Parts: sequence; structure tokens; C-alpha cells
Amino acid sequence: MVLFGVLVMLQTFSLPGQFAHMAQESPEQAYLRWPMTAVAVFWVLCVQVVIVCTWKLLTLVKHDRIFSEAALAWVDAIVWAIVAAWVVLLGVFLYVGFNATDPGLPLLLFLMLVGVAVLGLLMVVMRALLRQATTLRTDMEAVI
Repeated sequence: MVLFGVLVMLQTFSLPGQFAHMAQESPEQAYLRWPMTAVAVFWVLCVQVVIVCTWKLLTLVKHDRIFSEAALAWVDAIVWAIVAAWVVLLGVFLYVGFNATDPGLPLLLFLMLVGVAVLGLLMVVMRALLRQATTLRTDMEAVI
């Protein structure tokens, strides 16, 4: 819960303030203030979705209901949050890549793009394993 509260504060106070400061310090790039704020707040929102879904999955584990259709819905939400963050990151990567004069930032964004893609693919594999385990548990309960 503390992490979630910190992320809410980051979304509402820190990120908008940081990009306002950036606009004051670099007036030639002030036009990026609101797009960068929106993208950063969106990414934090994606992290918040993953946190809430993970919390709900842990609650299902606690109640021994992790191998159910309800769990699959929460895993799907995690996958979609990662996909949404990846798509926005791809857009940022393309924008920066076409406008960059230094290869450092595009390379860093590319590495982040690959990292988020790997995380998303890992979640897809975990979802498939959860579906298989859910099916097996349902079959076992039918036999017993």
C-alpha cells in the first residue's frame, strides 16, 4: 500500500512539477511538457494496475482460489497493462529515434523496449501455465 501511495504522489505532484521545471529551464523544449507528463503518468498508471492485480492474485492465493477463472482475469489485466506500456514506449522510442542527435537515449529506450517485451512474454507464458494448472485442478476435482 505504501508503494501505491508513493506512486499516486509521483503522478500528481512530482512528475508534473518536474516537467514544468524542465519547461522553464529549457524553453526550446517546453512544447514537450504536457506530452511527457501524460506519458510518464500513463506509465505509472500501468505500474499501479500491475500492483493492484498482483495484490488481488495474492488474495486469491491466500484463499486457495488461485487456480480459477477469476485469477486468469487478473493475469489478463497485467498482460494488457504491460502491452499498453510497451506500445507507448514504442511510440516514444520512434519519436526520440527520429529526432535524436546522440545515440545514447535511443539505445537506452531500445533496451527498455526489449526488457518490457520480455516481461510481457514472460507473463503470457505464466498465463498459459496458470490456465493449464486451472484445467488440471478442475479435472482433479471432478475425479475426486
